[in-house]
Amino acid sequence: MHLSPRHFLTRAACAIAAVSALVCTACGTSADETVAEDGRPIVTIKVRRNAIDVPMAKTTYSASLEKACNCHIKWQEILDTAWDQQKAASMAANDFPDIGLTLYDPADVSRYFSRFADLGKELDKMPNVKRFLEERPVAAKMARQDGVIRNLPSDRGKGYRVSATHMFINKTWLDKLGLPMPTTWDELESTLEAFKTKDPNGNGKADEVPMNIHDVGFGLWSPLVLLNSTGITTSYMGPSASSQGMYVDNGTVKSYLTSTELRDVLTFLHGLVDKGLIPKDTFTRDGSQYASQTIGDGKTALTGVSFGWSTDSEYGALGKQYVAVPPLKQHASDPDSKLKWDYSQDATEYAYAVTVRADTPNMDAVLAIVNAMYSPDLSVAGYFGSIPTFVTTDGKGTYTIDKAKAYAKYTDTRSIALQDRFGGYIPDSVTIVNDTNADYVTEANSAYDAAIANVDPVRDVVPIYVRPSSDETDQLSNNNTAIFNYVNNMLAKWVQSGGIEKEWDTYVEKVSEPSLGLKTNIEIWQRLYDKVSDQ
Repeated sequence: MHLSPRHFLTRAACAIAAVSALVCTACGTSADETVAEDGRPIVTIKVRRNAIDVPMAKTTYSASLEKACNCHIKWQEILDTAWDQQKAASMAANDFPDIGLTLYDPADVSRYFSRFADLGKELDKMPNVKRFLEERPVAAKMARQDGVIRNLPSDRGKGYRVSATHMFINKTWLDKLGLPMPTTWDELESTLEAFKTKDPNGNGKADEVPMNIHDVGFGLWSPLVLLNSTGITTSYMGPSASSQGMYVDNGTVKSYLTSTELRDVLTFLHGLVDKGLIPKDTFTRDGSQYASQTIGDGKTALTGVSFGWSTDSEYGALGKQYVAVPPLKQHASDPDSKLKWDYSQDATEYAYAVTVRADTPNMDAVLAIVNAMYSPDLSVAGYFGSIPTFVTTDGKGTYTIDKAKAYAKYTDTRSIALQDRFGGYIPDSVTIVNDTNADYVTEANSAYDAAIANVDPVRDVVPIYVRPSSDETDQLSNNNTAIFNYVNNMLAKWVQSGGIEKEWDTYVEKVSEPSLGLKTNIEIWQRLYDKVSDQ
């Protein structure tokens, strides 16, 4: 997963390509055809993508998979936006492909469990997958739910063993103004005031935005990662417990929605808004307006501090001016051991990726394909592009991306490969040269190494492999709708306009009302956490 804001843009041309790809791969083949005229089995692989410039059927990667299974592969490629609209109806109609790539989440598998094959019974036929699960305990726990394996994770390698959110500051501005790197909330505020008043970009205009934020939600790139300054560990990535307001305090699941730590962060952020250090229109502008202040014209920087994936994705051509800010202390007297950082690296490295239809007519061919996907060469090819078209290998574990070819259209490989939609395993013994996305984010993440080392991956967070059932997911979702309809409005109001000191107690009482279900949600996550935390 490339986490640049640019990655979420959709284009009409891509939509047309997606429709064309789906139509063409089915030409001349009946829906129930399972064996080709040459006697070889036909296997359908359906994958969602966000760019389909190069159809998978035309890649050397696909040809290699067909060689491994001695079969024909019929690719069905669909854009993310289209799949989001079609998924529920397709599952209800029992329309499942032989192999699905990043189509289904654990809740889907739980709801339609009989439609998915238990791959745990087939590991001896898939030695590459077996090796992967033996070498990656977290992935093995993700895969094995209630004793069976119906959804295999992928692992895109050590280059993505990073937090999904980082805090960046314009180092060029710091140097010009002779300012040190801030280490506390108070020092950050003083730095932002200097950014506002001392024309650090040197254009003679008062156009600097000292600190930019997307919103105050509980997801990617949120300033609420400042909770990690207070000793609470967040994990803002996907449908995590943390994104639902949960954290773990020495094995006990709690909600920071009613915590004094959240109140402190919101009070600090409002102080910055009140002084004009964060734009007052944060909650009304759109993404393009945000980008105009971070990426801008690529020549004159406007933003001093913001939160994102990497300096490249956040600032584009201006990225060289920025560096990651090590975690800030809330108070100068706080011990270093109190500092944490967003513990989302499991969710950035791993993803639920591969499912197999339980009644697929060509199971042996399907298993051969999945096993081949998890070989080193085809894992690399699946993520970064076919070998040798876009990637070369020295045969000793080092793979080099041809930057001119692979990044001809985008700053990543989304158009020429499956990228984060792949099924596969890139082990630590593999070295990827010219993976610029990983290089940028790994550099940013190094500022957080000490703070992340302070996190106990079981006692401080709900691990990624703790997953609710479909019924529990429905209950959590229903409760969260009621909870966050109220919470999100209050948080935005407090950051923008203040009033938290007078209204906090009333807010806590409201959020804690049994009708909203916060207590029930805590109990669900505690039960799920207790079930797996000692495994």
